[in-house]
Amino acid sequence: DMSEATHLVLPGVGAFATSMEKILGTLPIDFMINQIEKGKPFLGICVGMQVLAQEGFEYGVHKGLGLVLNSKVIELPQNVAKPHVGWNSITIEKHHDILNGISNDSDFYFVHSYFVSKIDDSNLIASCAYGVKFPAVFARDNLIGVQFHPEKSQNNCDKLLRNFVELIA
Repeated sequence: DMSEATHLVLPGVGAFATSMEKILGTLPIDFMINQIEKGKPFLGICVGMQVLAQEGFEYGVHKGLGLVLNSKVIELPQNVAKPHVGWNSITIEKHHDILNGISNDSDFYFVHSYFVSKIDDSNLIASCAYGVKFPAVFARDNLIGVQFHPEKSQNNCDKLLRNFVELIA
């Protein structure tokens, strides 16, 4: 029950369009957005981060939740193997409490072929390079997204998830 939760998490595995279809068919979107606007901490993981964009281009053009303005989910460049699977380091672009205790160049586990483009620089917390520099972590107030998978990233994501729980609505 979102109204009783102190924090909201939108995990994600799969394609943008399929994920949006499931989200729209099962979640009370207006209520969820209202909870985010009231300041409830929200964490989108992988596709859960991507669907916050305005639109995605995986298997066609599909509307996202539109919570990250002017953003699009686009495919990684053609010159890299897809999906991007495995450990990769992040570059911390600016301080945010979600990365407390996590050092620059820390490794996280990624599994994706698409990424959110056109994140406003003021919201870019950490990036990763795999054929192109892409957002690994973004945050705008209480809305946070991570492209990597915390459940597979061991110690660094233990810290990240603890930091997320410590965020107060």
